[in-house]
Amino acid sequence: MSKRYFQILTIVLLLISGSASLLDAQQAQFQVSVDLVQLNVAVTDNKGNYVTGLKPSDFLITEDTIGEKIAFFGEGNGPTRSVSEVAQDEGKPLSATSFAAAPPTAPAEQTDNLSAAIAGSNVYILFDTSNYMYRGFVFAQDAIAEFVRSLEKADKVAFYSYSRDLSRAASLTADRSDVVRGVRTTVAGDDAALYNSLLLTVKDAAGITGRKVVVVFSNGPDNSSVVPPEDVAELAQSAGIPIYMISTREARLEPVSTAVFERMTAATGGKAYFSKNWRDERKAFASIRDDLGHLYSLSYYPKNNPNHGWRNITVRLIGERLKNYRVRTRNGYRPQPTRFSVGTVAENSTANGSSN
Repeated sequence: MSKRYFQILTIVLLLISGSASLLDAQQAQFQVSVDLVQLNVAVTDNKGNYVTGLKPSDFLITEDTIGEKIAFFGEGNGPTRSVSEVAQDEGKPLSATSFAAAPPTAPAEQTDNLSAAIAGSNVYILFDTSNYMYRGFVFAQDAIAEFVRSLEKADKVAFYSYSRDLSRAASLTADRSDVVRGVRTTVAGDDAALYNSLLLTVKDAAGITGRKVVVVFSNGPDNSSVVPPEDVAELAQSAGIPIYMISTREARLEPVSTAVFERMTAATGGKAYFSKNWRDERKAFASIRDDLGHLYSLSYYPKNNPNHGWRNITVRLIGERLKNYRVRTRNGYRPQPTRFSVGTVAENSTANGSSN
């Protein structure tokens, strides 16, 4: 009896172990199938004017050397929809070579949730309050407040400031008055830890579903960070977060800072602006607002790719009539980021005046 009991127990344990292994494998397969890559894409002509009205079939996405199929598509601040919905509105059949619907392994309600989430942008504003900002501080606050009020109603905004530490003055919200209040109550600080603060801001934005961007107003070089700018750029690229940087004349006199700002914004699909006065600052914010209103949202489920490191992304336009247009987006991502130094940044930051 005892021997038979142990035989039965052994069989049961093997069955449980096998079931657990199968479940793990199924879960792993599901996680890969819904690993959505989202791209914010700007298309302009040779004069810098935005090109509108493009369709999913006008775009070709390549990851490394692998052609990808667009699953979701949107333009401007409108909702992002599955390409099957877009094709139905156009009255055209789906093109299997250009785009595809969501994989059958994704939950049916995921399409609706994604569409609702990407209607509008989540805008994180990071304001330099270091001692570089003593001149023109009020003008900068005015420009930021005007930018916040001018954003689309669908957009949500967060306002952070930094000197040596990061201050989360206003969490992500649709309440413009709350954000403007955070802008107006900001005071000047001491040293500038731009890259530390930017890394923490990108980290916050990365946890939000939908389109997100970071807008930085910096009045001088970084003199206190322990994080290299390359780590910040790579995290933003992998999270699909464009970085827009508005820098003043003082930073323009720093060739190293200028080069870093230009590389970081280009790599993430954003833009860099170098303002000589408060009028240029307002123009820069207006340009960013227009950019957000004209971005295309392209999303795809990556095909099997043996490359577990950095993956290059290329977005091109298809057709003779589109060949002279320019495309701006991030140039790649890392599926499993490992070299970011988030943990090395001391979280001496505040949220709404209280310590985190």
